[in-house]
Amino acid sequence: MDTQNPSVRPHAQSRISGKIHPRRPGGPAARPAGVIHDNTRHTSHFTVIGNHLAQHRELSGLAIGLGVHIQSLKAGSLVDIRTLAGRFPEGQARIAAALRELEVHGYLRRPRERTPSGRMVTRTISCNQPGRPMLLVVCQDRATAEWAARPVRFGPPQWPLLTLRPLVAGPHNMPVLTDPADVRKDLALATLSAITQAANPDIGVILKAMTNVLRDTPAVLANPIVELIAQGLGTYPASETWRKLVAVDLSFYKSPLSEELRDEGRAEGEARRAAEDVLDVLAERGIAVPEAVRERVVGCGDPDTLRRWLRRAVTAPSADAIFADE
Repeated sequence: MDTQNPSVRPHAQSRISGKIHPRRPGGPAARPAGVIHDNTRHTSHFTVIGNHLAQHRELSGLAIGLGVHIQSLKAGSLVDIRTLAGRFPEGQARIAAALRELEVHGYLRRPRERTPSGRMVTRTISCNQPGRPMLLVVCQDRATAEWAARPVRFGPPQWPLLTLRPLVAGPHNMPVLTDPADVRKDLALATLSAITQAANPDIGVILKAMTNVLRDTPAVLANPIVELIAQGLGTYPASETWRKLVAVDLSFYKSPLSEELRDEGRAEGEARRAAEDVLDVLAERGIAVPEAVRERVVGCGDPDTLRRWLRRAVTAPSADAIFADE
């Protein structure tokens, strides 16, 4: 009888004075104890998962689990329905439904894209903070880029309500892509590179690499890139270089810039022919054409004005007379 039994429960402690015993009438109802975390800090092989996903109130448990699993994978891992069904026991139908949940709530994007060979493929993009606002600032000199990268705080100084940290792309942090193979790997990055490197001495090679790739890119994707680069280069001399490359290398495209360049070409050609007609008529009539008159006629780009001068050239007593009343 004097042997102790270590498995026997210890005697219950007496009730603490002043506390209502949970089993007494009027005491709080008994309930399961809350979770107690026994955590060890990870130093390797871990992924930071937002509570907005792990504790999402609308996603199913399977969707949350798949979302966590996908975010923990290395970039490039296969996460199609068949691969996930081979990894988890829920089956393709339930996994497909869970992936759709993640898409609806912004944790997954699965756009379909056409490869250079013409084959349609589905890309899977995992978002660890869906819907997070982002401000992208594109600069063409480093000083402006460093200024734009400073945090912008809204609200009273002692109680800022919002801090905005812009994502800044500038010539100091964008790659110089002169090889079409590098451009083809990431068209979005290459577009930003072309715009931010507007003052780079190699901008001609950079833009040429872009048109080499855009020739083989579907128009639905290439057209916005053509326009975006045209707008982004602004008044830099590279803008004229881009216009010439588009006119020659991408002449078959129907983008607004391409159409504008073709319209300009047609107008220039019409004006040039009209100016030649004016000078030919004067020469045929044996009227001397001073150099100042010739320069004014050749330098005029308005077809309507040139046609008016042509009509006057038929009867004008001198070359200067075609400019009468102007």
